[in-house]
Amino acid sequence: MTTFQAAVILLGINLGLIWLLMAAPLGVRTLRVIRKLDRRPEELWNIARHGGGLADWHPAIASVRRIDGLPDRLELLLRDPDHSGQPIVRTLAIDRTGVTAEGEFSCDLRIVADSALDAEFWSRYREVRRVCPADGGSTVMIEQTDNYRGLGSLLYRYLLLGREMTALENHLNGRVRTTNGRLAHAFIQAALAALSTLLLWPFFGLDRNGLMISTFLTLVIVFHELGHMVAFRAFGHASTRMIFVPLLGGIAIGGRPYDSRFEVATCALMGAGVSAFIVPILIAIQEAAESGALPESASAPLLVLLLILSAFNLLNLLPTHRFDGGQVLRQLFPSQTALALSTFTVTAAIVWTGWRIGLSPQILIAGLAVFSLLSLIRSRKIKPHHSLTPMTAQQRLLTGFGLCAALAIHAGGIIHAAERLFTASPL
Repeated sequence: MTTFQAAVILLGINLGLIWLLMAAPLGVRTLRVIRKLDRRPEELWNIARHGGGLADWHPAIASVRRIDGLPDRLELLLRDPDHSGQPIVRTLAIDRTGVTAEGEFSCDLRIVADSALDAEFWSRYREVRRVCPADGGSTVMIEQTDNYRGLGSLLYRYLLLGREMTALENHLNGRVRTTNGRLAHAFIQAALAALSTLLLWPFFGLDRNGLMISTFLTLVIVFHELGHMVAFRAFGHASTRMIFVPLLGGIAIGGRPYDSRFEVATCALMGAGVSAFIVPILIAIQEAAESGALPESASAPLLVLLLILSAFNLLNLLPTHRFDGGQVLRQLFPSQTALALSTFTVTAAIVWTGWRIGLSPQILIAGLAVFSLLSLIRSRKIKPHHSLTPMTAQQRLLTGFGLCAALAIHAGGIIHAAERLFTASPL
């Protein structure tokens, strides 16, 4: 398999996975988890229902209170913060609650208000909680129905339901409550990064060089996501985490929703921005190896790393909906005319870089077609409850300069590596 064929296949797999995880129209789906526990139904119902002792064990809920004058309304105070750093407040409507002659307890719920998300986000959400008698105890069932677009959101909700049931079981058994999910644990993420490296290896050849390239690509993804996490921390996010998705890359997650357009743009830009600081360091070390100050055998691998790092981050600055460059430009230019002109300019700069290192017009056109197709993939729109604070003129200028600098540095890294690597001796 040639390098070009491997790249085409890998791109095709990534496009398919992105569409499946983020955009596939799944429609209205119901998720259900059931757990058998050795407790009486009455005891479990008083613990598991929202009006009972839910806040004592639930990993996401800090407190629950009834709203005065509205007996069918409950106000949840969540542990997660909203855009201002305050706990998210969510209001539930209890549509039905009851108990049967057989001792089965149940209630139907829906969400009518949320301090972090627009009410439209929850318009099709429904929840059913049920506790039924069973031999040696009771069964607890939690059922959630919603409209899903993308398998990723469906899997995420299912993992949250499983985490909730585990937290309930731990509470009943006297185990310490944990607030962090296992998926975000550093060991799990390291294992996923290693798995991603192994899955990428065949695309670059099952030899030493192929393993080196797949390892470098994984490291570049880690550096990129760490840049996003640095920005989250700079904007006061109390917690950040990285979720590694094999083959697709990584996702940096902040500790709260965005508060301003400047925050959105900066957090998006810093993925490539932090990596830009590595480019001159790699060039300096490579030139030292090339001149004999360091082992000459290190020169070619350093050029490969430089090429992967620069190309990955430059492509992430493409002004498409899914990439960091599109995020930055949408915050910088609210006007459609200015957004179109800036999109054309950034795309032209990236295409020029490809032409400068000798890529054929056919490859450049095919690449643009792929990224245009990627930009057409739309996931479910998540509208925040509060509008983002607009950028000031100074913030706009600072962000614009940062984008230009990231583009120039990574383009220069690609040109430096390509000019030497394609004429260098084999690795």
